[in-house]
Amino acid sequence: MAPTPNIVHLPNGQNLTVLQVFGGFFFKSNELNLHGSVFPAGWTVILQSEDYSDDHEAERDTRDTELSGMPKERKRHIHPFKRPTLHNDNLFISSISNPSSQDFKTPTSPTRQIAMMLWATLYWYFHQPEPSPYLTTDASKHTPDAGKPRGDWRINIKREGVLRGRNLIQKLERMGLITSEDSSVGINVEENTAEGWSEMFISKRTFWQLSAKLFLFTLTPTNGSSFPGSPYGSRPSSPVRGEQHRNPSPNHRDSGDQSAAAQGANSGLWSPSTAGPFSSGSHLPTYFPPPPLQYTITSGIRHPLRPKPPRQGEIFYTRFVPSVGQYLSFRCASLSPKPVAYNGPSSSTSSLNAPKQHQPGSSLSSLPTHISVASMADLTPPSPLAEPQQDTSLMSDLQLLNKWMNIDRVSKFWGCSGPQGTQESFLQNNLTSKHSFPAIGLWDGKPFGYFEIYWVKEDVLGKQLGSGAGDYDRGVHVLVGENEFRGKNRVKCWITALAHWAFVQDYRTNAMVLEPRVDNERFISTLNEAGFLKEREITFPHKQSAFVKLRRENFDGPEL
Repeated sequence: MAPTPNIVHLPNGQNLTVLQVFGGFFFKSNELNLHGSVFPAGWTVILQSEDYSDDHEAERDTRDTELSGMPKERKRHIHPFKRPTLHNDNLFISSISNPSSQDFKTPTSPTRQIAMMLWATLYWYFHQPEPSPYLTTDASKHTPDAGKPRGDWRINIKREGVLRGRNLIQKLERMGLITSEDSSVGINVEENTAEGWSEMFISKRTFWQLSAKLFLFTLTPTNGSSFPGSPYGSRPSSPVRGEQHRNPSPNHRDSGDQSAAAQGANSGLWSPSTAGPFSSGSHLPTYFPPPPLQYTITSGIRHPLRPKPPRQGEIFYTRFVPSVGQYLSFRCASLSPKPVAYNGPSSSTSSLNAPKQHQPGSSLSSLPTHISVASMADLTPPSPLAEPQQDTSLMSDLQLLNKWMNIDRVSKFWGCSGPQGTQESFLQNNLTSKHSFPAIGLWDGKPFGYFEIYWVKEDVLGKQLGSGAGDYDRGVHVLVGENEFRGKNRVKCWITALAHWAFVQDYRTNAMVLEPRVDNERFISTLNEAGFLKEREITFPHKQSAFVKLRRENFDGPEL
């Protein structure tokens, strides 16, 4: 059996239990199995590895020796899946087991349902141990591994089983979920021909540039269903305990948003009107394409007209990080005097996961334009003798900023210490910026950081770069403040997560950049390991910066 986790935590807070079955794996949807059943809701995939090795001497017919002077046909050998291979794994969905119609309505689009199942399967697959990237060919077989050519990790999607449905492969290709090296129309006039559609695949690099919001959605519970609700708090039709009046109309605010706000009010927290990136009152995928290109001019800089950022308190990214054992989320900062209620998933609330314990956390702060991004990105692991910290989840964003800005070592770089009114003015300025927005990072709902995500073109950095700034390049300012969430691994997790968000948010974004001070070699080294390569140095009035960039073409996925 492949060394895989039993539980898959999807970004929308749902969980899948993966069980090995004959010839493949069964994906059991935990939230859809409300009652014990011989045939639980989920789907089965056939996953196999194949090769064309000439080492299978036992399978060769002895008569081949008489034809030793003739070219031999290479034979295909199929094996049960044990561990991922670079190019030789094949997958297809063999069967689907839908939940009872007494609990959930039938999906209005079977194609969307299959696409979601295939996406979730690939999400599990690309969390497996990565195979060696080195390619061994006749030309490179004597080359040391470090010097061999490298290939992209990809998996072949076969037009078999459920995927033989009429025009299904074509629709999955148009969604971007699979692709082919054959880009021709083909000469076969049959509508459902296999010509040109039998050699489909998807690479890891491509998969992580697809938005989960394009594929993930929830089934609609039937009236009277005992559906327990989503751990993400974004399933609008999920019953809410104690709620007397439900408005199922999609023309009104999502009921999930209403319940989230009600829960926030009852707990003394402020809850944003949007529950999260997967919240949908109609139980449909929540992906919306970026707006068409329009130009405007700001301070003499011609740049695209920017879309509105997330609303105050709105979660715009969430994903379970296996190496940490916690959910990483980002939300827009808020001026609310109350703590912002966290409506996202948490490892501690998952009954199917044994979460790693973590203490109330520390925080980060976004850097203004005159401060080094890396000067405060402390990579030092937390000290075991560190004093207990306040529960930052019970503090408003203004209280968080006031706490962080008045730490001596933070004040040294920011010069933003003082009463809460100082930080309120600081946050107001960031919230009214037209080219950036402030964000709070969270581990399992505990605020750990404060970031500024900005468009490079019209930023002070863009003026330094000139024509080297792309229209849709993004940048980020960061500050790591407290002990609990320091360490190289966490830094790589959240910095690549922000790049992941930027790349799926707008496919025209081709780079994510930072400009740390040149003497922060430790942080620059960590950025380099995460794919942010130094391209040049930039001289600002207040510092000498290392300009580091992660290009989309080099982005292989977020740190897992």
